[in-house]
Amino acid sequence: MSGSKASSRHSIAAAGTEQELAGLPASERVRRRLMAAGCRFHANDNIADYIRDGELDELKAEVEDRMKAVLNSLVIDTEGDHNTNDTAQRVAKMYLQEVFRGRYVPIPAVTEFPNVERLNELMIVGPVKVRSACSHHFCPILGRVWIGVLPNEHSNLIGLSKYARITEWIMSRPQIQEEAVTMLANELQERVKPDGLAIVMEADHFCMHWRGIKDDESMMTNSVMRGAFLKDSTLRREFLSLLSKKDSI
Repeated sequence: MSGSKASSRHSIAAAGTEQELAGLPASERVRRRLMAAGCRFHANDNIADYIRDGELDELKAEVEDRMKAVLNSLVIDTEGDHNTNDTAQRVAKMYLQEVFRGRYVPIPAVTEFPNVERLNELMIVGPVKVRSACSHHFCPILGRVWIGVLPNEHSNLIGLSKYARITEWIMSRPQIQEEAVTMLANELQERVKPDGLAIVMEADHFCMHWRGIKDDESMMTNSVMRGAFLKDSTLRREFLSLLSKKDSI
């Protein structure tokens, strides 16, 4: 039996029918659907297409239950301690509905407009505030993103606030900064279809501040350049120099 056929049969067996999945915990149902589809479900992946109505609430209840077990293992008397009595519930809500929301909900609606005036000049959006989390320790990543777009006559123009919404959707997942910037670039490239796209992200990583070396000064800055920004050094310098001027104002 070939590897691909074996993998396919394993995936189908793993999924089962929805009736067969009904008696399983929501997390297991979603996991099996993902496996059947051959879909990756890493920490920074969006899995909204595989979550059915009502299952997000079930997942939240599961996380709350597991979090209670974590607190018990930390020898915290949550029943006697009024400060941690509802901590498991708060953490579950925080993960599913706030800081990791970008994993569990579809991309927000984005209105696109044709480039009627055939705009082809550099546009810069930012700084957009970034709130993310390190997938290694689940510590906060807080920073800023700048987006440079060089449209062409066939580009789809989107509203200023939509750049912020797409950025938030991508960033509100556990991940590493280098991959997050690339994912954001991929999403914007697909939607806007510009001649050039540039993204710069600068962020504080609390896994550096709060634990380990406890370095309060270090920040991480990285960039992704696509199309004209990659090929045209003059355009790239213009974009980066405009960011420097914005910071100096």
